[in-house]
Amino acid sequence: MNITAAYTDLYQITMAQVYFKTKPKGRAVFDYYFRHNPFNSGYSIFAGLEDVLDILETLEFTASDISYLKQKGFESDFLEYLENFRFKGNIYSNKEGDVVFPNRPILQVEANIIEAQIIETVLLNILNFQTLIATKASRIKFSAKDGILLDMGLRRAHATGGYYASRAAAIGGFDGTSNVKAAEDYNIPSSGTMAHSFIQSYDDELQAFRDFAKMRSENCVLLIDTYNTLKSGLPNAIAVAKEMEKRGEQLLGVRLDSGDLAYLSKKTREILDNANLNYVKIVASNQLDEYVIKSLKEQGAPIDIFGVGTNLVTGKPDAALDGVYKLAEYNDTPRIKLSENIIKISLPFKKQVYRMIDDKGMFYGADAITLSTENEVTVMEHPFDITKSLELNSFTKEPLLEQVMKDGKKIVPSRSVSEISKFSQSRLKQLPNEYKRFQNPHIYKIGLSTALKKERDSLIKKHKF
Repeated sequence: MNITAAYTDLYQITMAQVYFKTKPKGRAVFDYYFRHNPFNSGYSIFAGLEDVLDILETLEFTASDISYLKQKGFESDFLEYLENFRFKGNIYSNKEGDVVFPNRPILQVEANIIEAQIIETVLLNILNFQTLIATKASRIKFSAKDGILLDMGLRRAHATGGYYASRAAAIGGFDGTSNVKAAEDYNIPSSGTMAHSFIQSYDDELQAFRDFAKMRSENCVLLIDTYNTLKSGLPNAIAVAKEMEKRGEQLLGVRLDSGDLAYLSKKTREILDNANLNYVKIVASNQLDEYVIKSLKEQGAPIDIFGVGTNLVTGKPDAALDGVYKLAEYNDTPRIKLSENIIKISLPFKKQVYRMIDDKGMFYGADAITLSTENEVTVMEHPFDITKSLELNSFTKEPLLEQVMKDGKKIVPSRSVSEISKFSQSRLKQLPNEYKRFQNPHIYKIGLSTALKKERDSLIKKHKF
């Protein structure tokens, strides 16, 4: 997808013109974070960073963009500035694939305020969506355990969002995708079976299976529920599997796409095994999500591969992550956003975040937000409850925000989707299961250093009427 600097909200450019006309283009620090985990989850998986960095390195307004903005009434000297626009700022970020939590900086932008403002929308657009989908995928992976997971949701995705959904799903733990373009661009294993229409186009289901198997002898999966799963589809699939054996080939699997998946998978496994086809895998699809897969597992359904579509790529039921982008500092002066809703009060200053690691190498369940200038933090204080604090001396403190872009250029090595996914799985292993459960997960603690809390409270008093 060709993303230019016009991939933004109009008010970003309107504000940029005001900055350009009325004040020095001073240094700003913005925080990216979100306020709630999606899906009532106990955690989220940060995704989309590599895409954002790649976009920012080449982001510019095209001649067509400038022509359009001229029609919208923007002034010529400002448009001349936009013709030469490039992002030249710094970015500090959590590693992509990491386990992250609400109300703490995940990424910070430090840049000329015009640059920082113009990139806001594309940054939010990509990080919010991919983090949402990667989190959903991770939850599905937790339910499926060792089961193979395939993203099959492109046709139900929100237009080209399906492209990024496939990437995010792979980061969250999916093993492959039906999305050919995403598979090509991100080096994700591609996979696919057949449609009911293929079988319907033949007068005979068995002949449809035979032709498909001859053309697709490797990784051949036959869809067996077009007419009758157990009386037609499965017997025909077995016949083709035996014919393949005579040619020195093997049928990879049969796919169930409707009906009682637990019952049908058990009967299918029994019939396949009785036919000495124990190597043939069972693939299941049809409105799957983490809860349905969890139920199937609890019922002992012998399903080897799960094809997940709509509920994955649309982030159902949440559909969006509430990520925000808030000004924390301007021209070395701290800035704060106040609200009657305390969760919406922002944090001033450039910051660092430390994760508490216990003596077993596990996440304790606490991240401490500090001023970037603090070298040591010994106490983490609750953001608003003065009676709650946590002594930190017994923990290993892992800094989470690292510089990933300097002067508009990426300064960390690129990582493949596979590498990011492996990192994500390793981090999830450090997260206790209490945070992964679906019902009433533990709440991960986010606190402030004493110095940051003092500075924030001082600003609240200064600006409160």
